[in-house]
Amino acid sequence: MGFTMALALVIFVATYGLLLSFPKYRAYIALASAAIFIIVGILPVKDILGSLDFNVLMMIAGTMGIVGLFIESKMPALLADIIIEKVPNVKWCIVALAIFSGIISAFVDNVATVLMVAPVAIDVAKKLKISPVPIILSIAVASNLQGAATLVGDTTSILLGGELNMTFFDFFWYEGRPGLFFVVQAGAIAASIVLLILFRNERQRIAKGPRTEVNHLFPTYLLVGMIGLLIVASFLSFNNAFVDNHKNGLICMALLILGLLWKLLKTKNFKAVTEVVKSIDYFTILLLAGLFIVIASISKAGVIDAIADIISKIGSGNVFVIYTVIVWVSVLLSAFIDNIPYVLTMLPVIGTLSSNLDPSSATVLYFGLLVGSTLGGNLTPIGASANITGIGILRKEGYEVSFKQFTKIGVPFTLAAVISGYILVWIFWGM
Repeated sequence: MGFTMALALVIFVATYGLLLSFPKYRAYIALASAAIFIIVGILPVKDILGSLDFNVLMMIAGTMGIVGLFIESKMPALLADIIIEKVPNVKWCIVALAIFSGIISAFVDNVATVLMVAPVAIDVAKKLKISPVPIILSIAVASNLQGAATLVGDTTSILLGGELNMTFFDFFWYEGRPGLFFVVQAGAIAASIVLLILFRNERQRIAKGPRTEVNHLFPTYLLVGMIGLLIVASFLSFNNAFVDNHKNGLICMALLILGLLWKLLKTKNFKAVTEVVKSIDYFTILLLAGLFIVIASISKAGVIDAIADIISKIGSGNVFVIYTVIVWVSVLLSAFIDNIPYVLTMLPVIGTLSSNLDPSSATVLYFGLLVGSTLGGNLTPIGASANITGIGILRKEGYEVSFKQFTKIGVPFTLAAVISGYILVWIFWGM
């Protein structure tokens, strides 16, 4: 190992350690690490812009802003009310709200989904005079699961889509085979069965309440329009490298601007517009920007190639063994560390691995990474931002969630979803 590689590895390990130790400062840690790589000369200044994936960054910013308008319209709360009207008891209410949060989370950020659905769950719990803990936890783990279903469902999906240049439609059908959407739905069905078993004794009847009134339909049209345009863009080529490489991000940002103009015309108040802009999670965007530079730096130093070589040796060149290692190591690691930096680190590793194996093995390894890292976050309460958000909401309501309480739901839910996904990804893409 040369000096440059050793130095890059030390900086990278220190970065990861600090990210784990100080989660509130992750963005600043990533940016500081990126600056160190540039200052010591591992990443040349001329390569900085090239290391940033602006398509991914614009997609995330645009989607977050549109979601902010969508939440403000109260449409998600209305949809939740309608679902509650259709269920007979608490057991089915918990499962229905979990499924509902999962459906929303396939198109909306996981944390935003929990923030949307949690107030409804708390209201139901208060009416029934029961603890909201199992309902909120079920909503959180379900939203985290479905984030891998579509291109815009989660940051990790956006990262994978950017790496493979996937379109929105590719998550449903990819190169002539079923895509990740169907893999995730199989996992969701298995996990929902687990919830039905866990809450089989919760048979209290539910009193129906008044429906939430939606303020405006335009944000709903905006969100649906974004999804539609991303699908249409999947089939279009503009014969312009910049546009073709950034079309998804440009669509999301253009619709966000349209939404901000609508907000301004409706309220005639710039403060209302700035509130929407403030709802964008700049912390995550800065974190990703810093990590893009960090990953480019360690790749330049040869660390990525070294990691890929180690995994290849563990699997002895056997694709199934390597696939299995990637899935289950991802599950274990994502149970304790944020899956965004982990996926961002592993994507180039998978690229190097697949280039050294049969090129046709690339997809099964990439998909295995997403299944393991996204679904694995439900194993512990700190493994996913959605889980942390749900527990934070419960704490504000006066409920402290123990590790045992969470794992009672999280562990069987995760195992059911991951095992289903692990088997199906191999059947669809590995055989």
